[in-house]
Amino acid sequence: MLAAQAKLAYHLNKYYTEKCQARKAAVAKTIRDVCKVVSDVLKEVEVQEPRFISSLNELDNRYEGLEVVSPTEFEVVLYLNQMGVFNFVDDGSLPGCAVLKLSDGRKRSMSLWVEFITASGYLSARKIRSRFQTLVAQAVDKCSYRDVVKMVADTSEVKLRIRDRYVVQITPAFKCTGIWPRSAAHWPLPHIPWPGPNRVAEVKAEGFNLLSKECYSLNGKQSSAESDAWVLQFAEAENRLLLGGCRKKCLSVLKTLRDRHLELPGQPLNNYHMKTLLSYECEKHPRESDWDENCLGDRLNGILLQLISCLQCRRCPHYFLPNLDLFQGKPHSALENAAKQTWRLAREILTNPKSLEKL
Repeated sequence: MLAAQAKLAYHLNKYYTEKCQARKAAVAKTIRDVCKVVSDVLKEVEVQEPRFISSLNELDNRYEGLEVVSPTEFEVVLYLNQMGVFNFVDDGSLPGCAVLKLSDGRKRSMSLWVEFITASGYLSARKIRSRFQTLVAQAVDKCSYRDVVKMVADTSEVKLRIRDRYVVQITPAFKCTGIWPRSAAHWPLPHIPWPGPNRVAEVKAEGFNLLSKECYSLNGKQSSAESDAWVLQFAEAENRLLLGGCRKKCLSVLKTLRDRHLELPGQPLNNYHMKTLLSYECEKHPRESDWDENCLGDRLNGILLQLISCLQCRRCPHYFLPNLDLFQGKPHSALENAAKQTWRLAREILTNPKSLEKL
């Protein structure tokens, strides 16, 4: 048993060094290229409208607010200023979303975003995004990269296609620190010892973001409150949870396997599904010793089997907001195909670790 575990750990480490590190380097190079273009566009936006200040800054070789969806798809979160006069309302009626409501009607004129406040006192995510989209379209025509960048049409999202190879979504957002949403109040689960109280405090202090984007859980529902709603996102909190042990290494292996073998028609799986299932695996294996380097193979197998189960049930609950299904809207045939492909992959790794050399 230990010999098999050691053999798998050896091949996974080799895979990580050879394939995962190469993937990381390639993605980092793409990010630098893409961010040059996006920064240039955002500079032009800022000239036209100083309320949209670019927050795309590089820090310790990382761009704050940039998420890699896949090697050709990225999301840049543009942090807006001054949310002060609004109350955050999260009553669970809109899964995965919340609204921002004026704390007092008399404060309307004090808001930096006064023209985007609806008659009922909500700060409309849709209206802000629509204004931002117009500004970005104008900036694309003026920026110095105009030959290689164009807007993606037929969507209310702000998306750029760069060099005909990459798609970058730019999402206006507010950062909410020091508060925690009611819809995630069940976390952490009382009977699970992971993460410890100190880490929980750090994660909750990290807070969350409110994004102006289409919320897939509301597709087909079009009441005004819903189209004005903001999408909850926990990127920084999730990253903080995955510190320590071989967690990040495990995520890197999962992303590499996804890119190479699970980039399938209908796009059933992205990096975020992998990150979510890794968080659930941390709950199932709460002890730090479960995340020693020599346990990497066991953890990876656990996550792949969990992924197959989710694909077969056609449901993948969000880690902090379990009422939200991350597979919502995905074609059933695409999920079935992904389940078969993941099963082939898991079986291959489990029965013949040496196969990682070819995967």
